[in-house]
Amino acid sequence: MIRAWLILADILVILLLLFSFILFYLYPVKNQQIPSVAIVFEKDIFLKDFTIEKEKHNAILTVEDLIRMAKKNWEYEFVALEKFVEVPLEESLLLVHAQMGDPVFIRIFKEESTLEVWIRSQSDYVLLKLYTICAYSGELGPKLKEGDRQSPEGFYKVKKHHLNPHSKFHLSFNLGYPNRYDRAHQRTGSFLMIHGNCVSIGCYAMTDEKIEEIYTLVEEALNKGQKYVQVHAFPFRMTDENMALYSEHHWYDFWVNLKDGYDYFEAEKLPPLIKVKNKSYIIHEASE
Repeated sequence: MIRAWLILADILVILLLLFSFILFYLYPVKNQQIPSVAIVFEKDIFLKDFTIEKEKHNAILTVEDLIRMAKKNWEYEFVALEKFVEVPLEESLLLVHAQMGDPVFIRIFKEESTLEVWIRSQSDYVLLKLYTICAYSGELGPKLKEGDRQSPEGFYKVKKHHLNPHSKFHLSFNLGYPNRYDRAHQRTGSFLMIHGNCVSIGCYAMTDEKIEEIYTLVEEALNKGQKYVQVHAFPFRMTDENMALYSEHHWYDFWVNLKDGYDYFEAEKLPPLIKVKNKSYIIHEASE
């Protein structure tokens, strides 16, 4: 419900901006001085191609400045959406100077129902495609036992033998659940996958069209020498703001441990080397 209201609010803001642009186009200001606005900033403001530093207190901005700022930010958001969601896979590969068979890395965010595919371009990984997860089951939190219909959270590795081109769910690859961490916590379960067919009883399900792209990227990377493809499954984007929202949740301590891996990749743009010690994930510097 909260997500729906946030999406609605974003849509209303965009419509308001569009309406403002139309009015300025139809009724341009002629031979008049554009009014200015005095603003006090509590912190730096960063928008694409426009920066205001907090040291410049009581900065004077014209309405034209404000419109330009909003327009730049609006254009940036829609370019990002088009680049990572709507562009065909072949074109996406060209855009990031990568090719089929280059090493890949996958991140999953339950709350946003989003699967990201990153691909190695030169020395770092870059975002190749965003996919909407068609279905996952359960709620926020890890899988605990066989039959709980809960989609897992944690750090997993997909190897060649995990690929199933003959899956009854069109195509699939096993996440390798339970991993060492799960076993250390006596968690049970089997056949936890990313697959097609858009149905889930514990897996992350995609449409058949999307799993074909994801499966091919993983398969080609493994065939070209990548030892395994890491899949990091998170409850949500693990920003400080989101962590604060869930600070009272009973899985908070577990998520703090997951955030170590999230933060490493955000900073380095390389999947970390992850080990398990004393029933905790331990994040090490990337070995790639």
